[in-house]
Amino acid sequence: MLPVEKQMEIIKRGVAEIISEEELAAKLEKSLATGRPLRVKLGLDPTAPDIHLGHTVVLQKMRQFQELGHEAIIILGDYTARIGDPTGRVETRRQLSEEEVLANARTYEKQIFKILDPQRTRVVFNSQWLGSLTFAQVLELAAKYTVARMLEREDFARRFREGLPIGIHEFFYPLMQGYDSVALEADVELGGTDQKFNLLMGRTLQKEYGQEPQVALMMPILEGLDGVQKMSKSLGNYIGIDEPPGEMYGKTMSLPDDLMVRYFELVTPVPLEEVRAIAAGLASGELHPRDVKMRLAREIVSFYHGREAALKAEEEFKRVFQQRELPEEIPVFEVTPDLMEGGAVWLPRLLHASGLVPSTSEGRRLIQQGGVKVDGEKIYDPGFKLVPADGMVIKVGKRKFLRLKCT
Repeated sequence: MLPVEKQMEIIKRGVAEIISEEELAAKLEKSLATGRPLRVKLGLDPTAPDIHLGHTVVLQKMRQFQELGHEAIIILGDYTARIGDPTGRVETRRQLSEEEVLANARTYEKQIFKILDPQRTRVVFNSQWLGSLTFAQVLELAAKYTVARMLEREDFARRFREGLPIGIHEFFYPLMQGYDSVALEADVELGGTDQKFNLLMGRTLQKEYGQEPQVALMMPILEGLDGVQKMSKSLGNYIGIDEPPGEMYGKTMSLPDDLMVRYFELVTPVPLEEVRAIAAGLASGELHPRDVKMRLAREIVSFYHGREAALKAEEEFKRVFQQRELPEEIPVFEVTPDLMEGGAVWLPRLLHASGLVPSTSEGRRLIQQGGVKVDGEKIYDPGFKLVPADGMVIKVGKRKFLRLKCT
């Protein structure tokens, strides 16, 4: 293992808050002295099937702990996911079924190993210990915390003030997450800044159960491609780690310039010295933002798809967006008779049926905004009836293309 000072420098990269740095340094000293790696815990609730770059901020930090020789423990919260984290919620989450949770968990397991070393990662389900608690033990756990302390949590407090319902089971979410730390005797727990209450609950419960409290290490919330809101699938400002190389590259190129250094630091393995040099080069004008952003896009695509795929995506981007040519590979959609009416098809319906947009109303909106082209010509009429022809190319936004095939 590296000296404590060097480990601390690596661990603190991009971190928002550590509670506390002194405790972490002491744990690292003890780890060096005894040869026992720290048990570093990250809980993931498989409430949705896909992971995007925003989720990978804490996973990249876990990877750094792995590379320093520590034990990475991923908890797939099959029990906590049935409640759903109430953080930031103004209403009670829909409870997921066991089947939904397990299906999502299988997808998570596959995706996290694009970032973590599977040989050095321990994956556990928290049903292993939560599922075996007796009702008496649940009561004992609940007695460790008061309702008044729960209502110090802002989302609960706001709902209480506004008379919005709070399910008793929601109070169990932070208790369950905290008990995960007790069950694993965690040394460090990772999470986003929005998880502070839950991470501190782990420290509280470990003390209650006679354990040395874990260090809570919080990472910042990653802004999405709009540069304002946090990255989210529902907001459409995300980069999914399972997306094709070209889509991933193109989305990265749409990122606001002022977020480039932040992305380098939080979601790429580029050494910190290089990241600092990039920041200095941008500040001095020595580096052009376009070139830096292309480097960022290459790094992100290379990490998930390999260097060759990244270079191919870059060439495709240059051809389509700089030289205004069509992509080499365009998905083909067959226009079937059931879509037609009088030899034509309503354009929003075609966009929805082909998967270019999630709904006909979104198709109408994009057409009105000038975001849809047919063979290079913008269409502004949301009532437009298209007479399809073999080889006709539909373009939606900057990156989505479709070639029509007529039966």
